Amino acid sequence: MTLKTRLLAGAALIAMAGAAQAESHAMMEHPETGEKLAADQSFTYRVLDEFPSIDPNLIEDVEGSAIGRQLFEGLMNQDEKGDVVPGVATGYEVSEDGLTYTFTLRDDAKWSNGEPVTANDFVYSWQRAADPATASEYQWYMGLMKIANVDEVIAGDMEPSELGVKAIDDHTLEVTLSQRLPYFPQMVTHTTTFPVPKATIEEHGDAWTQPGTMVSNGAYVLEDRVPQEYITLKKNPEYWDAENVIIEEVKALIINDENQALTRYLAGEFDQTDVPAGQFPRLAEEHPTEAISVPNLCTYYYNLNVSESGPEALKDPKVREALYLAIDRDVIVENVVAGGQKPAYTLTHWATAGFEVPSVEAAQMSQQERNERAKELFAEAGYGEGGESLSFDLLYNTSESHKQVATAIGQMWKQTLGVDISMANMEWQTFLEERHNKNYEIARAGWCADYNEASSFLDIMDSGSSYNDSGFNNADYDGLLAEAKTAEDPLPLYTQAEEILTQEFPILPIYHYATVFMMDDTIKGYPLENAQDNWYAKDLYRVAEE
Repeated sequence: MTLKTRLLAGAALIAMAGAAQAESHAMMEHPETGEKLAADQSFTYRVLDEFPSIDPNLIEDVEGSAIGRQLFEGLMNQDEKGDVVPGVATGYEVSEDGLTYTFTLRDDAKWSNGEPVTANDFVYSWQRAADPATASEYQWYMGLMKIANVDEVIAGDMEPSELGVKAIDDHTLEVTLSQRLPYFPQMVTHTTTFPVPKATIEEHGDAWTQPGTMVSNGAYVLEDRVPQEYITLKKNPEYWDAENVIIEEVKALIINDENQALTRYLAGEFDQTDVPAGQFPRLAEEHPTEAISVPNLCTYYYNLNVSESGPEALKDPKVREALYLAIDRDVIVENVVAGGQKPAYTLTHWATAGFEVPSVEAAQMSQQERNERAKELFAEAGYGEGGESLSFDLLYNTSESHKQVATAIGQMWKQTLGVDISMANMEWQTFLEERHNKNYEIARAGWCADYNEASSFLDIMDSGSSYNDSGFNNADYDGLLAEAKTAEDPLPLYTQAEEILTQEFPILPIYHYATVFMMDDTIKGYPLENAQDNWYAKDLYRVAEE
């Protein structure tokens, strides 16, 4: 047999195997629901921007976290309602004083290269995330976890090996906290806490996340990646629960234009895409089984640069409050984004567990009253009619929706306050860097809760947070958050913290998100009741069309 003949024969065998697999899927039923499964068990969805990183310790964005959850698995996962369920750990015990968590790891958890996942893999990952040398944008998150010695490690005053996490044996991980943290188990569902493969990282350095090199422990492995185009994941046969994973392939397509993405979705090119601003009412009417809007624990806001590098006018709280008041949030949520979002006058999302939105005076006013008060404040600060004119640069990451919101708000500020706005857009990574470096005046921002508790929002405005891109520094605010960590009832402290934000106005909350997207109605298992929108492809499946 010639080489060509052998190749053709091999290709035929592969085709037969693929056909057999497709036929078996077509004949299969979902083990729990009894629904008939489709032959094609793939899930393709669209994202707006390239992922800055898919290294769990370095991921800093929502879409990167979604990829991280498919490739890696942490101690705990979330179910369809957002409740904590076992991941690599089968469970945990908490000491009587609440300071020691002991996680028991399953003995069948493996890396994609067949090596066992052990407690030492978590120790290495957590030490690496806290190590200043790693320069993780989420290093501050490790600090929020209140692991013993974490602040000293982050500051470089202690070695990472002194972090309060250790492997008792291969399947027992012990974590010591410096103070009680009742929601700690929720925090270990976050990508920053996922294990990473030490040997692979030490061998390949930054290249360890490349296709053909990456070793992961989640339900999927990295198959292919073309920057600015797509990333493809394949089912991981070494995953401990692989036999119950139905989706074989996950693909994220990077499409910067929301309207182009919608056109391609409607043409049947992929299974999920965000709804462009303002189009949900029409799409819900035309495609009632595919258009979806559910609450999402994210807040859309504008950062005001109140640091030394910011414009002089924004150092005046009266100017900041005037900008806050002059935004007609009802117009934004009803006429611009129009997807079930709600006006935001506070940073923390209204659907956050255990949180009651405090009474904010501005929220009780009519927009006319807000505008009149905004004009008064502007005049008191020496601007507006009879005073100095103002102009600001407004920075946003490239997106038609962000542009529409910015255009609408710019018009509101012009009409009410006479403020001129120059808009500038940047691609995602550059935008993040400019905002982090405070090379802006006003910048679009969005924050999604890392865990379902109010502190996940409020902590980003702490003076020590690397995501405090406004440069806000308030000792009373920091003190309230510190006190809330150990309070029996932190809600009054959270209320006071929100009140400080609505007195100082370093940020301008605009709306609380809803997850608004189109989903092919043959895709089932998406967690619509998980308010954090944390989804796992291992729980999805495609049913056969009737």
